[in-house]
Amino acid sequence: MYLKRKADAFLQKWKRTPARLPLIIRGPRQVGKTETVRHFCRANYRNLVEINFVENPRFKQITEEGFGTDSIIRLISRMEPSFRFEPSGTLIFFDEIQEFPEITTSLKFFKADGRFDVICSGSLLGIQRKRIESHSVGYKTDYFMRSFDFEEFLWSIGYSDDMADDMLGHMLQVKSFSSAEQEKYFSLFMDYILLGGMPAVLSRYVERKTFEGTLDIQKQLLLDYQEDIQKYAEGLDQSKILSVFNSIPPQLAKENKKFQYNKVAKRARSREYFGCVQWLLDAGVISICHCLNFPELPLKGNYDESKYKLYLADTGLLVAMLDEEVAADLRNNRNLGVYKGALYENFAAEALSKSGYDLYYYRKENSTLEEDFFVRTADSLIPVEVKGGNAVSRSLRTLIASDRYPEIKEGIKLAHANIGKTETITTFPYFCAFLLKRYLEKR
Repeated sequence: MYLKRKADAFLQKWKRTPARLPLIIRGPRQVGKTETVRHFCRANYRNLVEINFVENPRFKQITEEGFGTDSIIRLISRMEPSFRFEPSGTLIFFDEIQEFPEITTSLKFFKADGRFDVICSGSLLGIQRKRIESHSVGYKTDYFMRSFDFEEFLWSIGYSDDMADDMLGHMLQVKSFSSAEQEKYFSLFMDYILLGGMPAVLSRYVERKTFEGTLDIQKQLLLDYQEDIQKYAEGLDQSKILSVFNSIPPQLAKENKKFQYNKVAKRARSREYFGCVQWLLDAGVISICHCLNFPELPLKGNYDESKYKLYLADTGLLVAMLDEEVAADLRNNRNLGVYKGALYENFAAEALSKSGYDLYYYRKENSTLEEDFFVRTADSLIPVEVKGGNAVSRSLRTLIASDRYPEIKEGIKLAHANIGKTETITTFPYFCAFLLKRYLEKR
């Protein structure tokens, strides 16, 4: 059973581009890259030539006579005579290229040849990005694929595009949801919080229509991440990477969510651990939210590199990392407990990053002034506050009202509440976070 992805539309657009370049799909392990490419091929090509460098490392020999198209095809066909190479009707799919990044040198030759479309994919490609760029710069298109977002989750359980369109319509009109709508959407949102967006988890949920076995799959995915660290973290202390990764949930539960190395290990220093953070970022399993030097435009470059918050790229995996008693209470009673703020904030970070936003927050030294996230329009900066309840913080009001922050004229609050608006603050339920970018573009 194939579950619809947003990557499907991207691949169709890529296919329609006359001068398309070979495509490299990056992203964390097991977010659905391989199955999405296979689904795309079945609908658009007569032949698929799939080379998986993990399952079949012998195919690393296909460049032993050079990187030209003809020599590579000849060697592939020698090793696997069943493959068919029909010009204009064949997709060549190099999968798990983190095991053989040198194959990307061939992309310039495939582009010049023009007979075949080529897609490369793999996990941990961020780790290999320098090698890949040196081999293929100027001859590829990049696409980053993540786990299912909330909209894709809704598709997977049978809802159409109309649901997101209806939610966006309410946002644009500042029209409250009915009690029935609010209850339904929040219930679906809580299911998504528990499940997250990893395809194996959602497939089990969709097939059985229960949560049976989903936690086991999430736990296995976390073990797989640990195996990746042990296999691919060359030149770094693997135990330190694991310590940083495992420290994220309890640090998010603190009131001050800034990532602190002394919470990872006593007397830990950033210089000893930042390479570990960078590795996790490159692997795509976490997101980083930088602390702005000052809440003003532009955002890029306007932050303190030593201050940041870290989030899990998939909130369902964050839930799976919690203490068993806490996770059981959450699943049985929908009681978020001490992790309430952490889970809502992690979901907001996930929704914003999956919408294409970089993540920024602000915390003023020697002050209580702090804001969770910021997004921007063409000429304004908009603070986004994530509340465990429904009250508006003094910080949000201060940022909007103060003359010190002229680019901030309004704010957005995500809360356990219905849609509402005051003169300068618009409130949306948490489950609307995935629509914020579309809302700001269309209002």
